[in-house]
Amino acid sequence: MKEEEDVVHPVDSVSAPSLEERRAKLVAQAAALQPLLRSQATRGEEARVLPTEVVHALAEAGVFRLLTPERFGGHQTDLRTLTEVSETLAQGDGSTAWVGMIVAVTNWLASLFSDAAQEEVFGADPDARVTGVAAPTGFAEQVEGGWRVSGRWSYNSAAPHATWAAVGALMKDETGSVVDQALVLIPASDLSIEDTWRTAGMRATASNTLIAQDVFVPAHRVLSVPAAAEGSYPRTADDGPLYASAFGSMLTLCLAGPLLGLGKAALDTVVEQATSKPLSFTTHARQADSVGIQVQVAKAAMQLETARLHIYAAVDAVDDAASTGPLDYAARTRVRAQAGYAAQKVLSAISTLLDAHGASAFAEANPLQRIWRDASTAARHAGLVPAVGLEVYGKSLLGVDERVSLMV
Repeated sequence: MKEEEDVVHPVDSVSAPSLEERRAKLVAQAAALQPLLRSQATRGEEARVLPTEVVHALAEAGVFRLLTPERFGGHQTDLRTLTEVSETLAQGDGSTAWVGMIVAVTNWLASLFSDAAQEEVFGADPDARVTGVAAPTGFAEQVEGGWRVSGRWSYNSAAPHATWAAVGALMKDETGSVVDQALVLIPASDLSIEDTWRTAGMRATASNTLIAQDVFVPAHRVLSVPAAAEGSYPRTADDGPLYASAFGSMLTLCLAGPLLGLGKAALDTVVEQATSKPLSFTTHARQADSVGIQVQVAKAAMQLETARLHIYAAVDAVDDAASTGPLDYAARTRVRAQAGYAAQKVLSAISTLLDAHGASAFAEANPLQRIWRDASTAARHAGLVPAVGLEVYGKSLLGVDERVSLMV
């Protein structure tokens, strides 16, 4: 009888994890950091900078690489992943979530620059951390091969942890006339840091002032902000839809994740303590038994849910448009309005929760007071000013053709 020929059975190929699977893993890694973040929050506040072990933990969890191109070793996820991760981190500590978010989104911003600039930043150092300030508080004078940049940029979150910075400047030609508003990429080693971040909230973000004096920036490390606001980026590499995302919408919505997480942390803290904390001057041995407390907690929970619905609807609209086509200006004004509106809902919810919890919320040992301070500071970021968002959205609804912000 003829021996059977060896049959080679094909090995089942292991398909790459989907974006949803990768997102779930990254969010789970962020959740696993919460005990560490809570334990180090006071230390970070006192030092006005994140502890080294927290920064290392963020790096190990892949937070800084969330939006960095895969070809440079990044995760290349999307805005929803960034929002979910930063929301999760903020349930442990607001400053940590803010630092992680800022580096991740500014790494995305650096990925919009020319391919040569990306190679300088990430090709030489896959662990590069970019921070930045979009406000054009610097000036650039045109010189051979590029620009000579000087300026001061305040509120540069995560300044001590950065290897590069993307900072705003008004670009002047040889006659001294301003010809553009741009972001320029500068190595952190070419900048000095002035310790100016002494605040009531978000203390550990170390959002200090960057200073440049006659720093040469080659032409390929410049990104025009007006052009970017309309979706025109200098990059040419084909890295997928993430890098076609709407400029102003990305840089606004990224700010919301930490606020959502701070709101959730406040709600969880109040609910947990209400099961054992008495309601003074009443017959209630537990706050949880009071109808008044029940109503306040429910109201705050609904306000937080309203904020989440607005933010994630806007986030999904930005992510979807990156694949299917650009968001038009009217849609972008709505996104800007949603961001500011949601931030105010979070603040209102936290205020209600503190009313329910009582004066002990302001004890230094109580995390509620830090949550309150951090959220109150974060929600005042220029990108979340509700009046601006409502103005641009209202103008759009009413057909008033007047653009008051490039960050739309």
